[in-house]
Amino acid sequence: MEDPTEDLCSEPCSYGKDIRYVASQMLPDETRMRMAELFKAMGDPGRVRILEALRLSEFCVMHLAELLDMSSSAVSHQLRVLRAARIVKFRKEGKNVVYSLDDAHIAVLLDQAEKHVKEAL
Repeated sequence: MEDPTEDLCSEPCSYGKDIRYVASQMLPDETRMRMAELFKAMGDPGRVRILEALRLSEFCVMHLAELLDMSSSAVSHQLRVLRAARIVKFRKEGKNVVYSLDDAHIAVLLDQAEKHVKEAL
């Protein structure tokens, strides 16, 4: 059985001396909450598949559904979640609605997450 205190300091240490400085540099609560919402919205394998496709090309719902072997309604639902979190955007082209990543930051987040996961292998 693991000792529940094994991850606690057993004596005073020199780490964290700059607690006031670090506290002054930490993000405001609103920013932290929005970041958590972003990660939560990206935290579903189905949505990650959609983002992976949109990182490579723009798509309409019908083509995303075909590519990912999902129903159009399931893709639409996931896109609504991603849109609400400002992860994807859409534009109308005549009668079609074309989805893409909201901006280059989303592609960078996906790239970094992929690198991080692969380096652990």
